Amino acid sequence: MDKIRIRGGQTLNGVIRIGGAKNAALPLMAASLLSDEALVLSNVPHLADITTMANLLGQHGVLVSLDGQAGNGGHVGRVMSLTAGKITSTTAPYDLVRRMRASVLVLGPIVAREGVATVSLPGGCAIGTRPVDIHLSGLEALGAEIEVEAGYIRARAPKGLRGARYVFPKVSVGATENLLLAASLAKGETIFENAAREPEITDLCECLIAMGAKIDGVGTATLTVQGVDRLHGAEHSIMPDRIEAGTYAMAAAITGGTVELEGARLDHIEAAAAQLRKTGTTIESRNGGIFVSRANTDLLAVDVATDPYPGFPTDLQAQFLALMTTAKGASVITETIFENRFMHVPELQRMGADVTLQGSVAIVRGVDQLNGAPVMASDLRASASLVLAGLAAEGVTEVRRIYHLDRGYERLEEKLRLVGADIERVEDS
Repeated sequence: MDKIRIRGGQTLNGVIRIGGAKNAALPLMAASLLSDEALVLSNVPHLADITTMANLLGQHGVLVSLDGQAGNGGHVGRVMSLTAGKITSTTAPYDLVRRMRASVLVLGPIVAREGVATVSLPGGCAIGTRPVDIHLSGLEALGAEIEVEAGYIRARAPKGLRGARYVFPKVSVGATENLLLAASLAKGETIFENAAREPEITDLCECLIAMGAKIDGVGTATLTVQGVDRLHGAEHSIMPDRIEAGTYAMAAAITGGTVELEGARLDHIEAAAAQLRKTGTTIESRNGGIFVSRANTDLLAVDVATDPYPGFPTDLQAQFLALMTTAKGASVITETIFENRFMHVPELQRMGADVTLQGSVAIVRGVDQLNGAPVMASDLRASASLVLAGLAAEGVTEVRRIYHLDRGYERLEEKLRLVGADIERVEDS
């Protein structure tokens, strides 16, 4: 097993290319189950979660091919072709689903196309319960019969799904994606209210529309879907990863550096950008990407509360908390989405951070200097926060359990090394 070793104190300067968004790619890959024709996705990131989803889809009979780097025909980056000519299995087994919570996204499209689906209850990062009850109640509203037994979800709609009006009891990105996929092939009109508005939802809608789906209200909390009999193949370029962009923006801020995030979109992270500006960091659109700089200015403490999009992303909370550990003053970080998303705090405290936890609130008092230490990642975004702390710390930081990191960050150590970080991946003895 590998670990990441960081010798802190280096200022980051240069250009980082932002890859395709993991959180957009996974539901887009699941969309391939809705058609017997090829769905061709470009700008596909090379991540462990992408491999897990490809393996799961292959188990269902989807033919998956990866064309590597390509620049022809409008494609950018890695190109993946997915063809579900025939669904050979309607069961998603525990051994595959347990590795990644997004695996539950195959439930909606399989039951919509085949009338039956059996999917293991999913796994993933241990940051909270994240129950699938909203997915299931939404499918029931669309006419599916649902049973949960022996760790499996069994969904049946022998006469097909039918359109309905469904109000999400709370904003859920995964449930919105799953139900959008299902409703695309349902009979009649479906209206979703209080739907998630994340850019990844918009990306999925745009791909589904390219495949022949009829969806109105894209980008709003009310989505109207007119079901169609079949979807066809399409080509779609995956949006840039806004969480990767936000993470590297905070890496520039915590080291007092200047970095250009090539291919990133500022409008996707405007809530985080607004808080970064309050810390004394310059962040603006430039040259088709995002320019970030905190050269020769103090890092100031700022309060943050996570919220569904367009609010501050929960997936950037851990990184922002790490940033605040060396800011001047005290900041209050409030987590409103997941109940267990402060598991990185004890590891940051090992590095000298002054953080006090009070339920869903972290009070961070900035210190003059963090100190390198051996630390252990508990989940994907926690890993990134420890890397950021290591970049700013004095001495050597070693981050273990980086398999979490590999689920969502493509070539992180290589990208950071290119802008001046002293960082390497080494074997954990």
